[in-house]
Amino acid sequence: MYVDTHCHIIKQYYNNIDEVLDNASKAGVEKILICGYDLASNIEVLELAKKHDMVYAAIGFHPTDLDSFDFTFLEEHINDDKVVALGEIGLDYHYDNDIDTKKRQIDAFKKQIELALKHNKPVIIHSRDSIMDTYNVVSSYSNLRGSLHCYSGSLEMAKLFVEKGFLLGVGGVVTFKNAKIVKDVVKNIDLKYLLLETDSPYLAPEPHRGEVNTSAYIPIIAEMVASIKEIDISDVATVTTGNAYRLFDF
Repeated sequence: MYVDTHCHIIKQYYNNIDEVLDNASKAGVEKILICGYDLASNIEVLELAKKHDMVYAAIGFHPTDLDSFDFTFLEEHINDDKVVALGEIGLDYHYDNDIDTKKRQIDAFKKQIELALKHNKPVIIHSRDSIMDTYNVVSSYSNLRGSLHCYSGSLEMAKLFVEKGFLLGVGGVVTFKNAKIVKDVVKNIDLKYLLLETDSPYLAPEPHRGEVNTSAYIPIIAEMVASIKEIDISDVATVTTGNAYRLFDF
């Protein structure tokens, strides 16, 4: 059995959510962690978690969606039933890396981290073109736990994050032919630090690249991880699912 530890299966992207969840279950996915990123999506994931037994929620504000940043909402709902993490949160300098934007993102990132620590919740971190700042922020906190969603940094940085106790999310990118860095990370980082995710609807694995992604594709990602590490896919399923259960309070 598998866990999809990061996806966005919400009505903005899917008009058949019940079918998507059913197909995921048939593919061996037993838990799906749907992550909010702005106020509207946070509200929706809370409702989805209430409606579906296999769905759990993470709430947070993505660094490029801070116009709707509502800290009071997070405080009010962080201990709702089936909210197992604060996320996705983090830093993203891909489109805008001026000083004011960076400061605003870092301030929101820290504020959400401190809320997670206050309530003993793990964080799900987005980091794009910002890996060193991300590391510097998380390193300033003790007892912080969580995952680096869709990890895309170097092997050297991966080792630093796992030394801090963080887990690394591996998604469909690992199946891409040109994904040398991600494959190097998967090969050289112990399986006990890896999580499986889809980031649906984005980043569908080969041979579905370019299509709408779905949690039912988790076994494809697991198969590639098994191939890279030269182990049985059942070991990937067992260990990564165990990792997810230890990090998130399912």
